[in-house]
Amino acid sequence: MATDWLGSIVSINCGESLGVYQGRVSAVDQVSQTISLTRPFHNGVKCLVPEVTFRAGDITELKILEIPGPGDSRQCGDSQHMDTAMPGVGCQVGPSQNGTGKLLKKPMSSSAPQNIPRRTDMKSQDIVISPQQQCSKSYMDRHMETLSQSKGFRRRHNSWSSSSRHPNQVTPKKSGLKNGQMKSKDDECFGDDIDEIPDTDFDFEGNLALFDKAAVFEEIETYERRSGTRSRGTPNEKPARYRHDENILESEPIVYRRIVVPQNPHKEFCTDSGLVVPSVSYELHKKLLAVAEKHGLTLERRLEMTGVCASQMALSLLGGPNRLNPKNVHQRPTVALLCGPHVKGAQGISCGRHLSNHDVHVILFLPNFVKMLESITNELNLFSKTQGQQVSSVKDLPDTPVDLVINCLDCHENAFLRDQPWYKAVVDWANQNRAPVLSIDPPISEMELGIDAKWSLALGLPLPLGERAGRVYLCDIGIPQKVFQEVGINYHSPFGCKFVIPLHST
Repeated sequence: MATDWLGSIVSINCGESLGVYQGRVSAVDQVSQTISLTRPFHNGVKCLVPEVTFRAGDITELKILEIPGPGDSRQCGDSQHMDTAMPGVGCQVGPSQNGTGKLLKKPMSSSAPQNIPRRTDMKSQDIVISPQQQCSKSYMDRHMETLSQSKGFRRRHNSWSSSSRHPNQVTPKKSGLKNGQMKSKDDECFGDDIDEIPDTDFDFEGNLALFDKAAVFEEIETYERRSGTRSRGTPNEKPARYRHDENILESEPIVYRRIVVPQNPHKEFCTDSGLVVPSVSYELHKKLLAVAEKHGLTLERRLEMTGVCASQMALSLLGGPNRLNPKNVHQRPTVALLCGPHVKGAQGISCGRHLSNHDVHVILFLPNFVKMLESITNELNLFSKTQGQQVSSVKDLPDTPVDLVINCLDCHENAFLRDQPWYKAVVDWANQNRAPVLSIDPPISEMELGIDAKWSLALGLPLPLGERAGRVYLCDIGIPQKVFQEVGINYHSPFGCKFVIPLHST
């Protein structure tokens, strides 16, 4: 029985450690439980040795790839041949009492031997495969099923698990080819001899060079252009890409100069969006505030709006949410607020009140005067209800640097205040403190500025400020659009969703 398998091409799986071997069976020893393969291949690579031998205990799975025909060796007996044209005719290896297996014969359709048709004669025939063969457990220690065909064809085999059936029992499973077309496809795919597989690697780079992508894309584009379909684009074309803040829908051209003043501006600024914001003279700015107050935008409302916007900007300069949160109570910022006895000083006091409400340590400097403006008195009354500290002497100001200095000392009209001793002393203290300075509504003339500012906050529309004013910001104090039109200014708000925006010099 063991000699029946000589000359067969088999595939032996020896597990992950040894791998898969393929070759032709040269010897089967039932006593030592070994099987030998000649001209073997290991994991698809031809072995250097001419023959390898396997023990039954090392074999995990064994598949028979090809069984030799009558001219090569014995197959299914000496006088019987397999007829592939008749279903149910052939041979099967079944279990015997001694475990080595015996030959079971089925009656043939004719008493005369049938010749097996060659490969070229079977392309148009329907082939039904019925014989199954099982290797004896005595020398393979495995059970398998073989679907046999004629010489030169590859077989399909199903390995059977021994966990769910008796070791010497196998259930036949028939599989067949429905038509000659499927058989022809299998012949084209699996019909070559294993020795004819080329050893050279496939030249992917050379094969890819034969493909002309530019010509193919040009052909596709020509076809789509003629048929009226949408073009998919060529390699040289790049699709339009938009940022997250760009509108993909077509709209009217953007008008960047939406604020027009009656007089030729001395200086122009622009916002982050590119909108042009012209500067106005101090006389036009004063007239604008007077008309707004006539229509109900009183001084108290302007002071409140200025205080809110200035405090919001100061909170951002102090660190915003990274500095001002309940977890950083030990890093409470300190702001020195320098105010004069005028409306600009009242704006600074309003800003200090809002800063103190946001847990900022505010030190307000205001010189002593016999008579104060009503707006200053009202703002001081509100500031006294906060935790802020008010001083009237330079000696009471901190000796160490503070986080921010807010300058409201200068005024557009009362220039005589700059000659006062307290003014000069406060200017010297601010210049020596080395803290950044925020100036609220500074005057135009640079000669009148005693303290160099890092930031300046303009109200409504900017004045033509110089270089010593630092970076200019603009805040919205609530002036309606028709008030601008009444003084001859064609105005469209540049603020968008904010109340304080930065301005850039053009």
